[in-house]
Amino acid sequence: MRTVNIAELKNRLSAYLDQVREGEEIIIRDRRRPIAKIVPLSAQDWGAEEQALITAGLLRPAEGRLPESFWKLPIPRASAKRVTAAIKWARGAR
Repeated sequence: MRTVNIAELKNRLSAYLDQVREGEEIIIRDRRRPIAKIVPLSAQDWGAEEQALITAGLLRPAEGRLPESFWKLPIPRASAKRVTAAIKWARGAR
């Protein structure tokens, strides 16, 4: 568990949130006195809508960060015609 002062947290919030996404808990201090804790969300923390999507198999909570190799994959390209056809198909105009 890491600890951080408010000023440091404000200056590097994105970096600390990345650590929380990876499962780290962070204690926030105000003048060296612990005042709060940032923790990753668990399955029980999801709202009713998210829980329904998880139960239906339509949403899967993240289990960690994507590997760096993922970000080096080529971006898929599709023509506007193919995208339009896919949207129409998804909306039931098959």
